[in-house]
Amino acid sequence: MSLALVFGLAGCATASASIPGEDAITIGVKIDQPGLGRKENGVFRGFEVDVGSYIARRLGASKVTFKEVRSDNREQKLEAHSVDLVLAPYSITPDRANLVTFAGPYYVAHQDVMVKRGDTRIRTIRDLNGRKMCQASGSVSTERVVNGLGIATNLVPASSYSDCVAKLRAGAVDAVSTGDLVLAGFAAPDVQILNVPFTDERYGVGMRKGDIDACEKVNRAITTMYQDGTASRLLRKWFGSSGLKLVEEVPQFEGCS
Repeated sequence: MSLALVFGLAGCATASASIPGEDAITIGVKIDQPGLGRKENGVFRGFEVDVGSYIARRLGASKVTFKEVRSDNREQKLEAHSVDLVLAPYSITPDRANLVTFAGPYYVAHQDVMVKRGDTRIRTIRDLNGRKMCQASGSVSTERVVNGLGIATNLVPASSYSDCVAKLRAGAVDAVSTGDLVLAGFAAPDVQILNVPFTDERYGVGMRKGDIDACEKVNRAITTMYQDGTASRLLRKWFGSSGLKLVEEVPQFEGCS
């Protein structure tokens, strides 16, 4: 299914109208990141699930379907038309923007560090030097530490951030570093976020490359989501008890290209 068909204006009375038979949108989300995207007993739940549903409804879809994506297959899922939109902690980067079109961001998170509670060896990002840090497959977060900041960590590969947190709890790694919303979803008595943010993580809505019309419509939906109070409500619903300082203003968009 093409987003151009779903969102096309031909034969439509308004921008939110849908062409009969093409009013369904499939959204790719993570299924193992508490707070953002998780599948429990066959039901998808999380902030990005709710945001994706809101955007799809604003675009006129009467049916919204969710499918699992991973950090290492988001582009492939879009190219294969397995999903139409991706909301799966998808940080907007120049390299990724060469492969997909991004709307948004719908939230600007900040990269931070999670360690086992009581670990006094790591207090700042620089303390990761020489420590074992988890590297989730397909994620760019470790690059920001190793290449961006020049910190010589010992990278330990993992399939996902849920796998990373499991390795942290088991003592296989000393730290996990990624966007604070991702880390907040894993918050528990035995682990803690250091609250030492050092980058911006612009979470975008990924779609097939070149679908500018759909991108602009998604941006308008995101703007409305913040203006009508839905964004604030959803952020507080999923992360209000995490201790993070939540940003409830409309993010500055990157521009569709």
